[in-house]
Amino acid sequence: MALEFTDANFEEILAESTKSDQVVMVDFWAVWCGPCRMVGPRVEELASDYEGKALIGKVDVDSNPEISAKYGIRSIPTILFIKNGEIVDKQVGAVPKAVLEKKLTAQM
Repeated sequence: MALEFTDANFEEILAESTKSDQVVMVDFWAVWCGPCRMVGPRVEELASDYEGKALIGKVDVDSNPEISAKYGIRSIPTILFIKNGEIVDKQVGAVPKAVLEKKLTAQM
């Protein structure tokens, strides 16, 4: 199951990922966003597939405006791939699971 990133826990999770050298995949989404509902199940599948190998989670942009503003999220869905605290890749818009998986594994 994908983690739920919030304004309160995001920095802590990023710090932990840096210690373990894990890539973090963050799906910025909202309930009202149609393309987000298409990507959501793909993100959940990847979270299960890569449990223990990568940290995969979601940020509800309406409930967590600080993270969204910090990373300049202007369109959703936006998926960031973060390694060692730095953005290493980004995907904007709905794409097939294979595209997300390729970007994720490229960072592992």
